[in-house]
Amino acid sequence: MFTGLVEAMGVVEHVHPAPPGVRLAVRQDVVLRDAQVGDSIAINGCCLTVVSASEGLAEFEAGSETLSRTNLGSLAPGRQVNLERSLKVGDSLGGHFVTGHIDALGRLDRRTDEGGWATLWFRVPARLTRQMASKGSIAVDGVSLTLVAVEAERFSVALIPHTLEVTTLGGLKEGDAVNLETDLLAKYVEQQLRGNRS
Repeated sequence: MFTGLVEAMGVVEHVHPAPPGVRLAVRQDVVLRDAQVGDSIAINGCCLTVVSASEGLAEFEAGSETLSRTNLGSLAPGRQVNLERSLKVGDSLGGHFVTGHIDALGRLDRRTDEGGWATLWFRVPARLTRQMASKGSIAVDGVSLTLVAVEAERFSVALIPHTLEVTTLGGLKEGDAVNLETDLLAKYVEQQLRGNRS
């Protein structure tokens, strides 16, 4: 379980084929300094397990299912990624409950910058917007954000300068793919409503 509060950006060191998936190495001297084999780390919001760790460099394995549903398959050496360690009992929950299970890819549809602030519109599968509501929560590349407006196939968020500076969202360009995870509670509500219609 995660909060969607990115601790730091890491840098992809290498991506090696490991059929049917890949082996991904990420460097970050603070978040990954004490990483242990078996730890869960969210990379761009996707929960992966540490399979090797040494002095700020951690390796992860991502299978074909993960690569098909996330933007991790497009990562290359030198790319920055958002990192968050999993919650421990008693940790502060400053964002919202994020599982690290990506629902779908979205794409940046429009970006409007105003000074140091930015409004971003993302195009998404229509099935996901049924789990969204204005002022509700969404995780975009692992970043917990508040929804501003929700339409049939897209939504918007307003980002403060701090978020743009300390996450990969600051470098997004129109057309870029992002990992999306809708609010956990919204999923259960939708499931219950669907069950009641049967």
